[in-house]
Amino acid sequence: MLLRLAGAVPLLIGGYSEFLGRHHGGLYTGFVTTGVGASLLAGLWTPITGTLLAMIEVWFAVTQAGRAEMYLPLAALGVSLVMLGPGAWSVDARLFGRKRINIRSR
Repeated sequence: MLLRLAGAVPLLIGGYSEFLGRHHGGLYTGFVTTGVGASLLAGLWTPITGTLLAMIEVWFAVTQAGRAEMYLPLAALGVSLVMLGPGAWSVDARLFGRKRINIRSR
């Protein structure tokens, strides 16, 4: 849940500032970042939204020169969310069940 929160909050703040007109990415950027942030916060379609988080942050790192050190860790966080899954407290866990991988030692 903390990983989802850490990935969703920057997207929600960025989307909100797009709606207020503080950035020049356009209104569609605000809708996309807010939608991805909200579904990531809820844990809905986590592999898809984690992938979108990584793609959005890499896009921001490429288009906004000199600020890659802020966006690339968030892209890595999105990739880790894709690999780890949504967690126990998520909509995905309620809808599809919690999948656990048990590693047995010999």
